[in-house]
Amino acid sequence: MTSKAIVVFSGGQDSTTCLVQALTQYDEVHAITFDYGQRHRQEIEIAQSLGKKLGLASHKILDVSLLNELAISSLTRDNIPVSHTLMENGLPNTFVPGRNILFLTLAGIYAYQIGAKAVITGVCETDFSGYPDCRNDFVKAMEKALTQGMDYDLTLITPLMWLDKAETWGLADKYHALTLIKDETLTCYNGIIGNGCGTCPSCELRNRGLHTYLDNKEAVLQRLAAK
Repeated sequence: MTSKAIVVFSGGQDSTTCLVQALTQYDEVHAITFDYGQRHRQEIEIAQSLGKKLGLASHKILDVSLLNELAISSLTRDNIPVSHTLMENGLPNTFVPGRNILFLTLAGIYAYQIGAKAVITGVCETDFSGYPDCRNDFVKAMEKALTQGMDYDLTLITPLMWLDKAETWGLADKYHALTLIKDETLTCYNGIIGNGCGTCPSCELRNRGLHTYLDNKEAVLQRLAAK
């Protein structure tokens, strides 16, 4: 039987790393990318370009702009600057409420339709921006809901869940994709490819992880191998 997986793919560091790994593990890898009117919507074009380069079985771009209408965030409103200051509820102002609930639900429906048993997402709670929908408990709850709601044996896979950003760079290097991910992905909230603007929270997390990996490569790879 042909093994199939869906990767929730933004064209950023984390999802591209998951995609590169998935291509070595499944017979068919399909990607799904969401257009929700995000501030850094250049990521959609980057995802399309990377998808073609890496040889996906298919790549679906879905318009989910209704999320932009409902979810108020610095990533959905150009008049709200990206900030390092936490909101009153303790969350970053880049948090888009309901985003991963919607993304995983739609990816699960797509998996059901094409007969894929795995949905892969690059969320992580070890070294992340503090989003509640990146936590392991949330993913497990979504997996249970999707499995029961569709009566379908679906697994939500999170390869990066317990990795820090340095280890995520190490994983990319393991699959000979370090240069690709460093130079051709878009993680920056201000829409700058590669190393990004260097000042937004996403760039700081990404660049700090890269420097840590390059400065301590052997130790990071040993930690990665032990996980």
